[in-house]
Amino acid sequence: MGFNKKTVEDIEVTGRRVLVRCDFNVPMKDGAITDESRLTGALPTIKYLMGKGGKVILCSHMGKAKGPDPKLTLAPVAARLGVLLGKDVIFAADPEVVGPNARAAVEAMKEGDVILLENTRFRPEEGKNEDGFSRDLASIADIFVNDAFGSAHRAHCSTSGVTKYVSTSVCGYLIQKELKFLGEALENPSRPFCAILGGAKVIDKIAVIDNLLNKVDTLIIGGGMAFTFLKARGYDIGSSLLDEGRIDYAHEMLEKADRLGVRLWLPLDHRVSAEYADVEGHVTGSANVPEGYMGLDIGPLSEEVFTEAIKEAKTIIWNGPMGVAEFKNFESGTRAIARAMAESGAVTIIGGGDSAAAVNSLGFGHRMTHVSTGGGASLEFLEGKELPGIAALNDK
Repeated sequence: MGFNKKTVEDIEVTGRRVLVRCDFNVPMKDGAITDESRLTGALPTIKYLMGKGGKVILCSHMGKAKGPDPKLTLAPVAARLGVLLGKDVIFAADPEVVGPNARAAVEAMKEGDVILLENTRFRPEEGKNEDGFSRDLASIADIFVNDAFGSAHRAHCSTSGVTKYVSTSVCGYLIQKELKFLGEALENPSRPFCAILGGAKVIDKIAVIDNLLNKVDTLIIGGGMAFTFLKARGYDIGSSLLDEGRIDYAHEMLEKADRLGVRLWLPLDHRVSAEYADVEGHVTGSANVPEGYMGLDIGPLSEEVFTEAIKEAKTIIWNGPMGVAEFKNFESGTRAIARAMAESGAVTIIGGGDSAAAVNSLGFGHRMTHVSTGGGASLEFLEGKELPGIAALNDK
């Protein structure tokens, strides 16, 4: 993965049509936006381009549309963006996305104007990265800016296809920030470097574990995925989540950690329940889970040991909660990790998705060095994969 990409500050935008791929896939309820963080995250890039006299054309997907769907229109986003920017954002209502309305709106633009195109997934070609839609997007732009890290792992028309037909393609401030923090953590971290992985499934993190073991000094594994590793070490896991087909893989990773001298921590105790529900749990006295019970969170001893490991680190990446954090009775482990990171003084990076939602809901998000805006993209980045939406941008 190349991190040295041109940014909006490396180009001249005055009077030019600048197509900006944003991530406006915001949660909606009854036609209202319920979380504006993706809108506010896009403002620095939009304001910079406006201030430099660019003609700013915004585009994004929303939801899983497979063609025009009035329930997934970006019209409410345009209205709210206008309020946040203190300037009208023209909404180019066009089921073809780049149709007569969009072309007329672009034609009428003055320097500093902002328009928003309709949901890019209203065009079925978007997800297939087909040339027709890529050419249409490029036909209304002189410059392409990608600022949607959360979609950068997808090779779609609006993330990578368009770059084939626009001579200048650069990143915005959000992607620049992601490359800085995630890239530096993986390539040149302050040490000791600690990675914390949680979440439910081993399969989601297979390549991440394999890649991180080559880079970190300490690896902490919690969440549902930890039980496959505990089973591989010979512990009883009761009716806890188990990926039977990944036990051999867990063995391999435990052996790899030993071979590389990486300290690999698994839970030493658990909060367990006989049912998957938000009920009061019992704490086990060891890493074993009694028959008939399932582990739904790490226990207090695990919290203590993991916190000590975090205190020693200078760089920490975390992806995935330690338990079923949406249950109040089983959020303690996730809260303990978030608090330890917030108080650590290290470079602290939250790798998007459920862990980002958890640290924000627990009130620790503002105390982290960087909270990634991309769940799937962050995971693929941590795996060491090339992200098509970033690879397609111009190098410095």
